[in-house]
Amino acid sequence: MITAIWRTFHLGLRGVARHGLRSLLTSLGVLFGVASVIAMLAIGEGLSHDVQARIQALGSNNILVRSLKPPESSSAAAERSRLSVYGVTYQDAARMQKTLPNAQIVVPVRAIYQDARYADRRADARIVGTVPWFGETNDFKLESGRFVTEIDLETRAPICVLGATISRELFPLEEPLGKLLKLGTQAFRVVGVMRPRTALTGDDQGTIEDLSRDVYAPLTTVRQYWGEIIVKVSSGSRDMEQVELHQLQVRVADVKKVEATAAVLKEMLEASHKSKKDYEVVVPLSLLRDAEETKKDFNRVLGAIAGISLLIGGIGITNVMLATVTERTREIGIRRALGAKRKHIVSQFLVETVVLAGGGGVLGMALGWLICVLVPTINPKLHPMPTQESYVLSFVISVVVGIVFGLYPAWRAATMDPVEALRHE
Repeated sequence: MITAIWRTFHLGLRGVARHGLRSLLTSLGVLFGVASVIAMLAIGEGLSHDVQARIQALGSNNILVRSLKPPESSSAAAERSRLSVYGVTYQDAARMQKTLPNAQIVVPVRAIYQDARYADRRADARIVGTVPWFGETNDFKLESGRFVTEIDLETRAPICVLGATISRELFPLEEPLGKLLKLGTQAFRVVGVMRPRTALTGDDQGTIEDLSRDVYAPLTTVRQYWGEIIVKVSSGSRDMEQVELHQLQVRVADVKKVEATAAVLKEMLEASHKSKKDYEVVVPLSLLRDAEETKKDFNRVLGAIAGISLLIGGIGITNVMLATVTERTREIGIRRALGAKRKHIVSQFLVETVVLAGGGGVLGMALGWLICVLVPTINPKLHPMPTQESYVLSFVISVVVGIVFGLYPAWRAATMDPVEALRHE
């Protein structure tokens, strides 16, 4: 039994090796098909992993409530100097803390845009007024120094913590800790520097926000220096906005209760804000689930596109093997005359097609791995993540392609009339 299998396998290898160049060219279709399957799935996996990591950075236990400026009516557009009041409030924050039993932490955030200056250097900065427990709901790390403390909050201390990018712009050659800089017209002392950080904004477009230009300060200090009214002057018109808080971060103790808590939170905000849609509620856990579903759909589409290459490669194998059967008609007749049965002929040609497809699959795996290595050097934003499943799946598919597309040529060879085959020139 083993001897017969080895003999069939040996005959198949000899048939492939007899026309080495043609065999290599025949395998190219499968080779590129397998390589494209591995590369495209790896790129899709890398993109999905990056998006999910950014969503997870928002916190699966968190619920974000953001102030949202409602669309202006025609009368409001005519009166550009009128004060526009909108957004979440300190009262909303207090109500959440008291009403929501699952709310473990509520973090208020207020953002002000000002110039940051040190010596003759200037940078655009977003001043984030927040509280000492800000880090408990956000994935960030200090590079040096410290963050805002309870004492800073109580005394309205003029201190700040710089983001990584703005720190480099203002202090390219100096240690920023302890230095005095100006935010707008106010002087602040630097007490800490953050590590580089980006995050998703949570909108439908999946916008990535660079948080390394932020400057963190005590919420009480920001409120004291800049108040709650923002005045914007442009083209001779004046636009005034009153926003108490730009964002509230609510942390839920149990991740299983996040969506239920978010539903209660929405009802509470609808009641307090009535029909005024001046806020939005973002649930990172829901975004994460949507991203996982999108990943699955994306991988299916990529796999289908790459599978077309394998289909073309299989058709090429069928075409070449039919030509091979015609060329070796006399050889088939001689084997049948010497006692070979149809199953032996089928096995011989199936081995040849499997070797062609399997060999192309192995080379395609190597090429797919090489593509995954080279892609980041071409585009640093892409980080392919090939998986063992993609390698195994692509190789198995290549072997299946060899068997499926080799059956018809093998059947044609096995059903030849031995007498007519011997007469073939």
